[in-house]
Amino acid sequence: MKIVIASDSYKGSNTSLRVAETIERGMRKVVSDLDIVKIPVADGGEGLVQALVPEKDKWIHLSVTGPMGAQLSAEYALMDEHTAVIEMATASGLPLVTGEKDPGRASTFGTGELMMDALKKGCRKLLIGIGGSATNDGGTAMAQALGARFLNAAGDEITPCGGNLDQIVSVDLSHMTSELEDTEILVACDVDNPLCGEQGASAIYGPQKGATPGMVKVLDANLAHLASVMEKASGKNLSEVPGAGAAGGLGFGLMAFCGAKLESGIDLVLDSLGFDEAIEGASLVITGEGKIDGQSVRGKVPVGIAARAKKKDLPVLAICGDIGEGVSALYDYGIDSVMSTVNAAMPLSEAMGRSSELLEEAAERAFRMIMIGKNLK
Repeated sequence: MKIVIASDSYKGSNTSLRVAETIERGMRKVVSDLDIVKIPVADGGEGLVQALVPEKDKWIHLSVTGPMGAQLSAEYALMDEHTAVIEMATASGLPLVTGEKDPGRASTFGTGELMMDALKKGCRKLLIGIGGSATNDGGTAMAQALGARFLNAAGDEITPCGGNLDQIVSVDLSHMTSELEDTEILVACDVDNPLCGEQGASAIYGPQKGATPGMVKVLDANLAHLASVMEKASGKNLSEVPGAGAAGGLGFGLMAFCGAKLESGIDLVLDSLGFDEAIEGASLVITGEGKIDGQSVRGKVPVGIAARAKKKDLPVLAICGDIGEGVSALYDYGIDSVMSTVNAAMPLSEAMGRSSELLEEAAERAFRMIMIGKNLK
């Protein structure tokens, strides 16, 4: 029996690879000679580099400017000599903010530095995951790291951030690194928010980054101003493109300043991994994530996996740490059953601390039930 395990990471406790390895151990307690294919995946946020390039010798480490200005170590990976995989969160992510959160000051400059390093190394295809940001600068600092200049009314260059985008009167892209001209940039984006408004970057994601209600209004107005400046310069209104509001508007910035294309994060990853070919001949697909609920239908890993599996009429089981509200909606999206790893009432800290143990036991229970179904008359 061939079984494909393709799960997202369990945020804060297990990488996607460790999840797959743990599920495998649990199932082999029931049937030892299973043909198991493990495919670590991600949707564009944490774990993208690990999923696409697990070989650590292909990772490039360098010092970059963190979201609040301090120097820190970040990394990206080389999928091949011309293709780089970049996680913006490693340079500009919310977990990197150790003090007070402030999306008005947080910067994507470090993400631009990762991109510049990859371009200078000869990469002409960039796969960029933009989940988990601390920022709200519309990608302006990223563009500045690549050579863009943002000018105020006096003609002076400013250092852009979410709190001062309203000072930008014009943008000079003539000094951006020439390597961008023949580079394909694909952005793994797992949300469909526009840049501005009630469903925009500031309103939806600003509060979790530290924005007060008053700050949200300022940040939203500033992003709208940036979009207006760029529309006048290019004749294109990119602010309503689904995903423009991802990562504090970095989705918008990558399109506006770098000519990037936004794609469904999970689909980009699955295509890059050759997932459709890998599930040929399988009997079952197992997926999962740390918490699954009704919101998982919006581009998350389990639903993306299920959509591909259903094209080949394969059953899909999701094993997750926590099952939230609205999970029954997932049954209309190709997931046949959902199982939680938690086997008793316990604090979240305990569940995360015992994540591998609970997951292995859940995988064993799940496969014993599968075997019962297989033998039913």
